[in-house]
Amino acid sequence: MAKAPVLTPRGDDFPRWYQDLITKAELADNGPVRGTMVIRPYGYGLWERMQAEMDARIKATGTQNAYFPLLIPQSYLTKEADHVEGFAPELAVVTHGGGKELEEPAVVRPTSEMIINATFSKWVQSYRDLPLLINQWANVVRWELRPRLFLRTTEFLWQEGHTAHATYGEARDFAAHIHRQVYEDFMVNVLAMDVVPGRKTARERFAGAVNTLTLEGMMGDGKALQMATSHELGQNFAKAFQTRYLSKDGTQELVWQTSWGSTTRMIGALVMMHGDDDGLRVPPRLAQIQAVILAIKGDEAVLAKVREVGDRLRAAGIRVHVDDRSDIPFGRRAVDWELKGVPVRVEIGPRDLENGTAMLARRIPGGKAPVSLDELAQLLPKVLEEDQELLLTQSRERRESRTAEVTTIGEAVEAATAGGWARIPWAVLGEEGEAALAEHAVTVRCLVAEDGSVPADGDAPGNVAVVARAY
Repeated sequence: MAKAPVLTPRGDDFPRWYQDLITKAELADNGPVRGTMVIRPYGYGLWERMQAEMDARIKATGTQNAYFPLLIPQSYLTKEADHVEGFAPELAVVTHGGGKELEEPAVVRPTSEMIINATFSKWVQSYRDLPLLINQWANVVRWELRPRLFLRTTEFLWQEGHTAHATYGEARDFAAHIHRQVYEDFMVNVLAMDVVPGRKTARERFAGAVNTLTLEGMMGDGKALQMATSHELGQNFAKAFQTRYLSKDGTQELVWQTSWGSTTRMIGALVMMHGDDDGLRVPPRLAQIQAVILAIKGDEAVLAKVREVGDRLRAAGIRVHVDDRSDIPFGRRAVDWELKGVPVRVEIGPRDLENGTAMLARRIPGGKAPVSLDELAQLLPKVLEEDQELLLTQSRERRESRTAEVTTIGEAVEAATAGGWARIPWAVLGEEGEAALAEHAVTVRCLVAEDGSVPADGDAPGNVAVVARAY
């Protein structure tokens, strides 16, 4: 009788496979309030690695971290009409505190443009205070009607950057810098994710922004996922909060602003882009555990050797975990580490000790082969880099093979509903065509220029719309 698979096969039921993997790889559980989640230690370890890589890139731009309140006076949200309209359906509002009704209700932050701009209006007085570059790592709450762990939860973790500049050009260039040199660099070079950088249409841009830059990734089922966004806010919030500075010429001027963010949604993307029927596949540059050293048997010689190998590999700069648990069968432990997507397993038993070898199991390309214990420290860095590059290549090949060049709205809908993306000239599609796509649950993920670059204008000649169904 055939053994039942650990996970629902992706081809049978992709959403069920996703949920199975989140649970069995011990990434997260549902919280007690609908739409909330408990991020388990292994899942949070992935987030900590993402934080570290992102934080270093953000700080390299000159941005500093700060923290702003979770609760925002409800009156703040009335100051920018498009912004409040965009977030109104998702708001959680506190009306009572300390056993009494509050004089003014407080909104649990869905994003922090309002509270941060109220603060910026105090901090910015002169051109000498600019640019003001601030980021915060925090949680936000957006009341979610159709929750899904990591992808859409009522509460999630993120970083949100907010900046103020003296000129439109400076703000525009900074938003673009974050988009490409922080977000795209991180996603391509750490997450090994092929992403398409582009510009959102007016219909899809952030509420209150004058331009939104996005990075879109194709998941394993062909749907799109918005990975991170960087917004030009123009002077909309500066006008609302009267955030002005005294220029060198002695005139009072409104600042120009940006905001930008990325979230724990990236963990969901990691699952759906790189996972397979056996579990996660974590890019080596991201993995908190790059190599797990497993003792096949619990005898003292084997246990001593796995600990020694672990120490040697750590000294070589590899992030290592030694699994010397003798009370859990080896097969179960091997399956658990495979589910968690650790890039390599080094398996050592009594016979390996006699031969001076270990069995090297590579999670990303698959397969096992014996290797010399003496050569492990020199071999593994090369193996890990090969596997990092393989994940990126596979991600790019999936997107390219499942993206159709089309010339009609009907063809675009057909490509998207068949589990892929379509590229259609924006001059052919336009806003009316975008509305027609929405009737089929298909959206314009972004606009790109003919050469694949990010267009400077939403209606620039030659713009191409990338359309898909999305999470």
